[in-house]
Amino acid sequence: MSQDSRNIYGGQAVIEGVMFAGKHVNVTAVRRKNDEIAFYEVPRTSKSWVQKLKKIPLLRGVVAILESSAKGSQHLNFSMEAYAEDELTDEKDQAKASEKEKEGKSGWSLSMIVGVAVAGIISFVVGKIAFTVVPAAIEELLFGGSNLNIVIHNLIEGLIKIVFLLGYLYVISLTPLIKRLFQYHGAEHKVISAYEAGVDLTVANVQRYTRLHYRCGSSFIVFSVLVGVIVYSFFHWDSMWERIYLRILLLPVVLGASYETLRFTNALRDLPVLRYLGYPGLWLQKLTTKEPTDEQVAVSIASFNRMLELDRQMGKA
Repeated sequence: MSQDSRNIYGGQAVIEGVMFAGKHVNVTAVRRKNDEIAFYEVPRTSKSWVQKLKKIPLLRGVVAILESSAKGSQHLNFSMEAYAEDELTDEKDQAKASEKEKEGKSGWSLSMIVGVAVAGIISFVVGKIAFTVVPAAIEELLFGGSNLNIVIHNLIEGLIKIVFLLGYLYVISLTPLIKRLFQYHGAEHKVISAYEAGVDLTVANVQRYTRLHYRCGSSFIVFSVLVGVIVYSFFHWDSMWERIYLRILLLPVVLGASYETLRFTNALRDLPVLRYLGYPGLWLQKLTTKEPTDEQVAVSIASFNRMLELDRQMGKA
């Protein structure tokens, strides 16, 4: 296996495409309506102090999350703009169609684009507020007066979070655009798995691999719930507001510890017994990923190969 194949790569699904993050560059490939593949390439730059923070356990997880969010938003915006441009082009091509058909097409395109934006906003709100504050408040309202151990309170809170998470993912997966996004998410995982196995990145080879992967952000979400149960158990509260305050205050600690847990389980995934530590995250990925088509896998391969090509060029510069 080559030196490149020992590198750890990650990525994310975008609208009609996939982004991969290399050592020196981030590359997104999207399939346009004319069936061509368009690329968006952004060199990776990072301040020296950021690199130092990324070497500190616990703190590096928070830094990685913030960096990944900023990076992902930039590439998601590119894919959304390409999608919107294709839709507008289709509308111009249909200028001679009936006004009713034209309006229907325009409305559909707008709703799809707005749907992506709303999904992004909801994801942020749910992740930062609902998944942190609301479950704690609900548990406090339902069981706050009960004479239960603090660990039991936290376990119930964690269960409420899991129910919220599964319900949210199931509902958004029913929309056509999000379903395709989840297919590209599966294509991203398949390409990384095939690459890590050292096989040639052809559509046939890549399709043989699972759409689930230990390092996925979906696994991180599950770990954040489980780790939260442990971390919160070390802190006592006397009121609902104090409980909510503690949850928000300890959120960076939970995120940092969850990141370390994800790294730990990924390092142990080949051990016969300890590999099961990562299974909860893999189970959640059955909702956040779907089996991709050959065309979607081809886009993912194109993105990954372009990233590798630029990484090698910039690494020699």
